[in-house]
Amino acid sequence: MKTLQIRRPDDWHLHLRDGAVLEGVIGDTSRHFARAIIMPNLVPPVVTTADAAAYRSRIMAALPEGHRFEPLMTLYLTEHTNPDDVEEGKKSGLITAVKLYPAGATTNSHGGVRDLEKAMPVLERMAKIGLPLCVHGEVTTPEVDIFDREAVFIETVLDPLRKRLPELKVTMEHVTTSDGIDYIKSSKANLAGSITTHHLIINRNDILVGGIRPHYYCLPVAKRESHRLALRAAATSGDHRFFLGTDSAPHVDPLKECACGCAGIYTSVNTMSCLAHVFEQDNALDKLEAFASLNGPAWYGLQPNEDKITLEKQDVQVEFPAKRDTGAGVITVFDPGFQIFWNVVD
Repeated sequence: MKTLQIRRPDDWHLHLRDGAVLEGVIGDTSRHFARAIIMPNLVPPVVTTADAAAYRSRIMAALPEGHRFEPLMTLYLTEHTNPDDVEEGKKSGLITAVKLYPAGATTNSHGGVRDLEKAMPVLERMAKIGLPLCVHGEVTTPEVDIFDREAVFIETVLDPLRKRLPELKVTMEHVTTSDGIDYIKSSKANLAGSITTHHLIINRNDILVGGIRPHYYCLPVAKRESHRLALRAAATSGDHRFFLGTDSAPHVDPLKECACGCAGIYTSVNTMSCLAHVFEQDNALDKLEAFASLNGPAWYGLQPNEDKITLEKQDVQVEFPAKRDTGAGVITVFDPGFQIFWNVVD
């Protein structure tokens, strides 16, 4: 029997959706996580501070009784975002970051940025007031192969932006390539990256070999094995620039299991157990707390959580629900493809 006690973790990239889905999934996060950066790509998106306040109220209303959880709100960057509203949101303590979605990059991103120049007044203000920019780091031009979108984004969008605004604090969310890992490592300041649970476990073969597996389809899409291993090395290294952002993204099964299925993997249920398995495999259980509980708060200027959770390695396989039933329909829970023996017991 093995036990591991760590500070209560946070999730630095989370989709909670809204309505019946929100009500059906929030408990899976609040059961283990103290805080989470909440993605703003609703329909309609969370564009203003008033939108964020209203969404936060809906999240808190959906929280299961007895759960303690703090949603860290973000704004959806558009070419018309008001810099004054962004600054007021930060001053009020409500807004933790602003999210850049290149238009068409992922779910509900059609209202995102097409011409970054039009968003520069907001980015300049953010750099001035110290508000982080979270980026979905992919280009969406059709001539770029989907597996190359992250590397091209770094070269053509992110690096020029950071040279223009070196004081802007940027989080590369859900890094999926060795290119992204190397770029973050090469930076001297103001750049960090979140890494998802599923990108540490699956590669593109898991999506395609032996038949298409829609519940492994996400954006950014999983890459080749060499990239997965680069992510594992970064996550388990203890490097303060890398931290957990699950990108847990619930979609009801009919929207995944169809001719043109949605991108997203729902990992909130078993993330901590999966991570314990991964870190144990890489002889790095002593680095799990840094990745899940310490590095993220340090990056966002927050204190780590005082309370703790206990993970226990059992002799018998831990059984997780295969599905999560919500008022909007059934959602499939991430299957890591191997037996899990670590369980959160406290």
